[in-house]
Amino acid sequence: MNRPKLVPICIFLIVSFLGTNWAIGQSDNNSNTQTPAVSTTDELPILFKDNFEGGSSKWEIIDSQSWKLEDHGAGKSLSIIQRKSEYEPKVRSPRHIALINEIEAADFVMKFKVKSTKDTGNHRDCCIFFGYQNPTNYYYVHLGAKPDPHSGQIMIVKDAPRLALTKNKKKTLWDDSWHNVKLVRDSQKGTIDIYFDDMENPHMSVKDTTFGKGRIGLGSFDDMNAFDEVEVRGK
Repeated sequence: MNRPKLVPICIFLIVSFLGTNWAIGQSDNNSNTQTPAVSTTDELPILFKDNFEGGSSKWEIIDSQSWKLEDHGAGKSLSIIQRKSEYEPKVRSPRHIALINEIEAADFVMKFKVKSTKDTGNHRDCCIFFGYQNPTNYYYVHLGAKPDPHSGQIMIVKDAPRLALTKNKKKTLWDDSWHNVKLVRDSQKGTIDIYFDDMENPHMSVKDTTFGKGRIGLGSFDDMNAFDEVEVRGK
């Protein structure tokens, strides 16, 4: 009795199955479709919260003469009240710095509200400090109104005048209103992402692993701002 020959059919099925799996596992370089990353920032433990209704004792203010608790329509806020500062850093870097006490983090998400209180045109800015080791070694984000190599960039200070890590060309759209800011740092990946009002699409991003765990803070290069509703989640 002659049996049917099944081998060719089996080979066809195996090749088809493997071919399907191979195709699924490949990247489509011609596709413009992007799958949104799953956000886990709300799952990180809260390290710090402050709305300044209880004062500013949770902060180390480098030059206390240029900062003050003020009311800008939504309760107390920690505010820079003058552009000049008595603080003179050893290398060219921001002059207005307020660091959170007793908190250091390598991986974190910082959220806060900020209001620019003086219109200085293209120089309008605020700064976020992180990876802070000492006065001459740290990162900061400079949210300058008009970007150039020294404004509107993610910066590093490393025993030398501040240097831009980015080549950002997006303007920071300051006005006289409150704005929402979020900074996300992943020290293992080296990623730094800063968001301004749009909490889904970064205003600027860069990768750098020079500094890991360090202090976190707020301020300005030489401008005037009010800060409120600060929250830090991290580890």
